[in-house]
This record gives sequence, C-alpha cells and structure tokens, in this order.
Amino acid sequence: MITLSLCMILRDEEAVLARCLDTVKDVFDEIILADTGSEDGTKKIAADYTDKIYDFIWEDDFSAARNFAVSRASKDYWMWLDADDLLSPEACEKLRRLKAELSPETDIVMMPYGAAFDERGRPVFTYYRERILKNRPHYRFQGRVHEAVVPSGRIEKADILVEHRPLKEKQKGRNLRIYEKMKEEGVLFTSRDLYYYGRELLENQDYRESEKVLSEFLRRPDGWKEDRIEAARKRAECLWKTGCEEEAAAALLSTFLEDIPRAETCCGLGDFFMKKGRYRQAAWWLEQALQAEKEEDSGAFVMQDCYGYIPAMNLCVCWDRLGDLEKACRYNELAGRYRPEDGAYLSNREYFDRRQNEESGI
Repeated sequence: MITLSLCMILRDEEAVLARCLDTVKDVFDEIILADTGSEDGTKKIAADYTDKIYDFIWEDDFSAARNFAVSRASKDYWMWLDADDLLSPEACEKLRRLKAELSPETDIVMMPYGAAFDERGRPVFTYYRERILKNRPHYRFQGRVHEAVVPSGRIEKADILVEHRPLKEKQKGRNLRIYEKMKEEGVLFTSRDLYYYGRELLENQDYRESEKVLSEFLRRPDGWKEDRIEAARKRAECLWKTGCEEEAAAALLSTFLEDIPRAETCCGLGDFFMKKGRYRQAAWWLEQALQAEKEEDSGAFVMQDCYGYIPAMNLCVCWDRLGDLEKACRYNELAGRYRPEDGAYLSNREYFDRRQNEESGI
C-alpha cells in the first residue's frame, strides 16, 4: 500500500475547510496546510486536523504556494485539493482502494474534477486533472495562475470524482490582475498563459481583447490540442458578442481541423443557425451533437449537457418552429430523460399537452 500526503493552500476558508477535511481526514497519512494570510478562523479549524500548518507569504503566484506545501510532504505520493472541494463517501472508499492497489511504478493519477452541477447534483462540467503525484522533485506546479503539473512518466486514470463546491464567488478580477501584473513585469507568456489569459479577459467581458489574445494563442504551434479547440470556441463567443457573427461561425468550424467534431462545437453551430432562424440547419448540427463521441478522459473541458440535454432541448424548439409537433414533443421527452426535474422541460410538457388537446378538440 502506498502512503499519501494531502497538500492544500488556504486563505480565509473557515466556511468550508471542516466540510472538506471531514470527508477525507481518514484517507490520508498526513495533512499539510499552507496558509497564505487568513484573517478569519481558518488556522484554528485547521489545527483540529493536523499540526502541519505552515505560513506562506502570498506572492500572487499559486504555483509558488502549492509547491511550498508539496515540499513539506513526506509520504510516497501527494494529492492536492482546494478547501472548497470535497469527496463523496463513495469517492473516499474508491480512494482507499486505490491506495491499497496502486502500483509503485505509477507516477501520476488523473482524476475527474466536477466544476458545475445540475439540479439533482450531477456533474455537468467536468475535466480530468493530475491529482495524485509521486513525491519526486520534478513534479511541481507551473504557472502563477491556473497552475498545473506537466504530466509525465507512467500515468493512470482513476474514476474518483473530486467535487468543487464553493460557498462564495471567487474574487472577481483576481486572476486577470495577476496576468496584467505579469505583462507589466515583462514576463514572456507561455502558450498556456496566453490561453488562460484570454479566458480571463472573456470572463471579465473584455471581448475584443480576449479575441485578440486567443487569436495570438492559436497562431502559436505548440498549443495543446484540447486548449486549441476550446480557445477557438471561446474566440467564437467573443466574436459573437462583438457582432461578428459569420466570423464566429468560422471560428467554430476551425475546430474541425484539430479533431473530430465535439458536441460543444456542434451545439454552438446549432445555436448560431437558431439565432438566424435557419432551423433545419440548426437541427442538423444539433443531431450531430447527440451523436458526438465524448472525450471524457482526454483532459478537455467537457460540458456534459452538450451530449444530451442541450441539443435535445434545442431540437425541441427547432421542430416546434418548423411545425412538427410530434418531433418537438419527442425531443422534449428526450431532454427530460437527461434532466427530469428541469423547469424548461416541465414547462414544455405542459405546453405540448395543451397544444395536443387543442388539436384534438378537447
């Protein structure tokens, strides 16, 4: 059986820290917490779980903070979590089994990260992250923001979902501020930095600058395929927001040069044609989304609803606009199979029942 350290960085996490550690405290062989300047009761709560609590002066560099915590790990492997993450009892049991069964030849274990959830608590936005790493000096985080460890060596995947369940909104503009500071310092942006800088600009509604940065990223030859696909989709969103609709569609189509069509892109094209009132073309793309292969363990951001609920719901709208009530009803029921408690599905059901009754003269 391997031994496993938990490494976390903290700041003002009194609302969520106990929730996180209560779920995992019995799984780890040591818990290492690096506090970057808490002013609430975080460190007092932390002391109930470990005596390995360290102060780290915040430098606007997430990698520096995480690597400080990792450097204190003494076990065979280390795993990182954020304070607003949690593991379900089922996930904790899977993690215990993984500890017992993991080959010591394994270097990195990738695990899915659930970043958004539907009304029933099921993940709708997921991606794989390097989560458990062999305790070796070359496995360290890179990047001041959106930090990551470059995967290498023997890599395995484990179906153990880490759930991101924040109780407060992240600090708006914080990440963008760090990127702007890097620019002022003359830091040379890696392709990954450019990609995430473009995303942050989009999130902060600076659409023109985001499109410019994402375009610069896409001109570079060394971008990871999944980032290139996502960057093209985000660039399309910027172009749409600035009124460049045809260019937005072209940006979505450019993703097909990278790989087979993803459902997220097909849904985007379906949305484009729906907004143009061209419902037959929209329906064609939405059908492709329903049939698309899900690259769930590739590391890409996966919007789960694009592989079922969203295209089904939009196909319902398309066929209603095209006057085919039977097809519209069928696709609404399909959407309901994915999200049976969804308000739009239930409202549509009432609408179609009323329409059918009117046509039957009831």
